Amino acid sequence: MEEQKCVQAFTGFACESSLAIYPYRVQQIFSNTEAGSGSHEWTAELESWIRERAVEAGFDTAGIAPVSAPEGDASQLDAERFSSWVAAGRAGEMEYLKRRDERGILLRSGVQVAMPWARSVIVCALNYNAAGPRSIEEAPRDAGWIARYAWSGRDAGAESAELIPTDYHDELLRRLCDVESALKQRISCETKCYVDTGPLVERTVAAKAGVGWIGKNTCIINQDLGSWLVLGVIVTSLPMAANSALNEAADRCGSCTRCIDACPTEALVAPREMDASRCIAYLTIEKKGVIPHNLREPIGRQVFGCDICQDVCPWNRRAPIAIKPGMVARAEMINPDLEWLADMDAATFKRWFAGSPIERTRRKRLQRNVAIAMGNSGEKKFLSHLERWGAGEDSVLAESAQWAIEQIQKIAEERARTGLQPAPGLGRGGLC
Repeated sequence: MEEQKCVQAFTGFACESSLAIYPYRVQQIFSNTEAGSGSHEWTAELESWIRERAVEAGFDTAGIAPVSAPEGDASQLDAERFSSWVAAGRAGEMEYLKRRDERGILLRSGVQVAMPWARSVIVCALNYNAAGPRSIEEAPRDAGWIARYAWSGRDAGAESAELIPTDYHDELLRRLCDVESALKQRISCETKCYVDTGPLVERTVAAKAGVGWIGKNTCIINQDLGSWLVLGVIVTSLPMAANSALNEAADRCGSCTRCIDACPTEALVAPREMDASRCIAYLTIEKKGVIPHNLREPIGRQVFGCDICQDVCPWNRRAPIAIKPGMVARAEMINPDLEWLADMDAATFKRWFAGSPIERTRRKRLQRNVAIAMGNSGEKKFLSHLERWGAGEDSVLAESAQWAIEQIQKIAEERARTGLQPAPGLGRGGLC
């Protein structure tokens, strides 16, 4: 999503999303039972029971997938795909995706590489769709775009009308702990909870668990919920019953290629295959330093993450609105004013984004993104901000601001030559 989007952006993977990815936050819980897994295994009754516990904990859906043996055909194919994706440079600067064990094996190439005891994975999904516009809809030219998953907030109580910023990592982990606790009370097993930090590819496991299929935009798509989903997993030592069948969801993308066609940076290089180094979510969140010149114009007005490939997906037309505590949209995050973002000092940034996924970018990187969005807007009123940044000490921000100034001048010249004015809210690089 987002922004789990870049963490698993490879063949058979996956955001906005998308768009996340917190290696610096150790969001995992380790639990060992004294007895180990014993002779317990998943039964149809136990699977149904754990799904009920997941819904009680606040998830929208859940499933269980077996962990294939490392020497199995499925595991070897997944490992080869991931290794090839990393070797092709498509992980960009996300070094945590390239970590290897002492044998030189990529940790994320298979669950049992890091956890030999693993036999199954509980995958839990939480809907984050909000009752707000899409990034591809008309908007003011001076507005930026923040990925949908980063709108989330929680009621602060009677003392404040403002929602407190929340982070899906925390929201998922809290719920995972409840599910894990219920399982441990019922049965003896070894477990480990992860939200984006585990040595596994969540969407590959989610597809095997029947949570949804992997769409051509590399996101998990659920027939009833759409793709506005964030995933958390609980790795367990419980094996699947010998006669249990995979609950894999059928692929319902058909011949549709709207997501691939809509990606402004051409990050979706093939169905279900993303070059994360070109993804707007990666560029605005993970990428440090300067953003490549050839990708700046296609970024349009995106200042944190990207929702375009999900906004155009037909399966999201009737996606339900998230109403769970902690996942309510903060109005200020929707089409935020670029000047408002640009004027934020450290204290204001902390007030609005502490505890939010946007905190991940830090203020200077967000300002870099805002500078590019200002340039793509073509609005001359931003020149004073950009000139100030261009003369500043931050070399990355200064270079981005200088580019933005030139971009505004270029757009002004085009308008003067053609006599045309761009439609409000339509960026310089595609749909946004």
